[in-house]
Amino acid sequence: MSGDHADPKFLTVAEVAAMMRVSKMTVYRLVHSGELPAVRVGRSFRVTEDDVDEYLRKSFYSAG
Repeated sequence: MSGDHADPKFLTVAEVAAMMRVSKMTVYRLVHSGELPAVRVGRSFRVTEDDVDEYLRKSFYSAG
């Protein structure tokens, strides 16, 4: 890397699900639909913490 950013922290699907308080299946759906970027490592997926934060930031809406 260029050194401009810290190394990304990769999370497992289970860690993302716990962080977002949703099921692992919901995270898999987000990954497969392309809404949540992920990297495939072998048979599993890894998601950067920054991508989770960005997804949540974009998902907020104002009610009322």
